[in-house]
Amino acid sequence: MAIGDIIVGIDIGTSKVSSVVAEINSFNQVEVIATAECKCFGIKKSKITDENEITSAISKTVSDLEQQANIKINSAYITITGKQVTIVQNSIVKEAKDKIAGITAKDLNSALLQIKDIDVPSDKVIIDIITNEIKLDNGKIVDNPVGTLSSTFTINGQVILANRSYVKQLTGILKRANLEIDGIIPNILAQRTLVLDKNEINDNIMILDIGAGNTDIGVFNGQSYIYANTIPLGGENITSDIALVFNITEEEAEKLKKQYSLALRSFIDNDTDIILNTYKGSEKNKTIKSSQLIEVMEARIEEIFNLVNKQITNAGIKQNINNVVLTGQGITCISKSDVAGKIALNIPVKISTGRLVSTIKPEYRSSYALIRYISLRNASKNVASNIDIKTSGNALKTILERIKEFFYT
Repeated sequence: MAIGDIIVGIDIGTSKVSSVVAEINSFNQVEVIATAECKCFGIKKSKITDENEITSAISKTVSDLEQQANIKINSAYITITGKQVTIVQNSIVKEAKDKIAGITAKDLNSALLQIKDIDVPSDKVIIDIITNEIKLDNGKIVDNPVGTLSSTFTINGQVILANRSYVKQLTGILKRANLEIDGIIPNILAQRTLVLDKNEINDNIMILDIGAGNTDIGVFNGQSYIYANTIPLGGENITSDIALVFNITEEEAEKLKKQYSLALRSFIDNDTDIILNTYKGSEKNKTIKSSQLIEVMEARIEEIFNLVNKQITNAGIKQNINNVVLTGQGITCISKSDVAGKIALNIPVKISTGRLVSTIKPEYRSSYALIRYISLRNASKNVASNIDIKTSGNALKTILERIKEFFYT
């Protein structure tokens, strides 16, 4: 449905804003046109703490995209963390108006609109709707029921709600950056088709996206999105721990973390000496053992997984999770992090091996995944962002008309 559309995706993380503009080709593949990123620390613990900093970072990345692609960007899709999300399961049984002719497009359109017909709390707002299964009266599951001779059909799906106050903040931020919001999509939901293999897409999976300052959690029972949450810890906390414990700068701590990237002391081959270059104490040529460094890393990584374990246990969903997939720059660079996760969670854990993961630079995976998710929306007519293309005479010619409805009207 998105072929020919140009889509802009913006991911607002805890340490940076990354943006991608891409076109959907005739094979429904995402062809990246331009990418940009900018440091940004305006979100802490899944809360917006500095709107001006985020506005500035978004404006900077959008300006970079515009220069690279020779376009004017007027709108974009953005990500949201699981902490701000509530998932409501819903199921609609619909009768075909004409049982002889079978299910019509009008029947399907009506059912899709009914999926979002739920009681929405005053502090929430609907941001997305997923239809993960359409079942005919004979029990057969189909992608599109139109034209089938079935007297009834059932649509199972999820209504994704977000905190109204957070959405209001995002809207204001993008407005000040001279952008409109095309849609707001949970980060893990967008990343699902990017980080999972084909054999995992229908499994009961938990995805953990461990970034700089957050660990985003998403749980799927097959095609159903059942749980979202965020823990305010990530790779930067590991760096800060190293800096604090050994009384060195954050810069050196980050270098040591990358150089001796190991999640478990039991896997140390050679317990080498490390000379600290920026030690702030009185001792000259301060030396520590690599085992001491890895002990600090192990403690924080164990805490992250233990907190995840507590969340999914309290939510009553742990017993249904068959596998855990790790993604995110905060953890995937640390060797044996999957083993540490398996020990803490008592569930099989692996680093993401999704076919497309290795083809996308880590800093742009979330924004790229957002565009990919939008492009694959089966029930969408047109998902293009509002883009103007600059002509050689510097005049602006509108080439795409934005239609914001995800579903048939």
